[in-house]
Amino acid sequence: MSVGSVLAAPAAAYVSAQPTAAGVTDMGAGRIGAITAALLGLTAVAVGALALARATGRTRAGRIGHGRGGAVAVAAGLAALALGGLVAATADGGLGSGNGLGGAYVALIVGLTGTTLGALSLARSRRTHPSV
Repeated sequence: MSVGSVLAAPAAAYVSAQPTAAGVTDMGAGRIGAITAALLGLTAVAVGALALARATGRTRAGRIGHGRGGAVAVAAGLAALALGGLVAATADGGLGSGNGLGGAYVALIVGLTGTTLGALSLARSRRTHPSV
């Protein structure tokens, strides 16, 4: 065994132990979870905005499905918050490492927005139509 191979072995072990960033097209569990959470949060925002518009009387939908959109938006927003928080807590590495941390932050923001819109629509629908 030569001196060069003895000195090269620890360096090779160090290089192989370093985590590598995921490629652009690699879809790991972190990225899939973050994308799912962000899409769920965007759904919550859309449903919450429509429910809020219906609760304030800005649409002609009337009482059809009154109050259900707000509940759906709150549930979807909370699910996006939970999944985004899970991905953010378990991500190995920082932003740009390919583990879904950036998507998890986006999911947290849109999930909170969807939950807020849904809660506002529920509060307004109960205030404006107490008999429903």
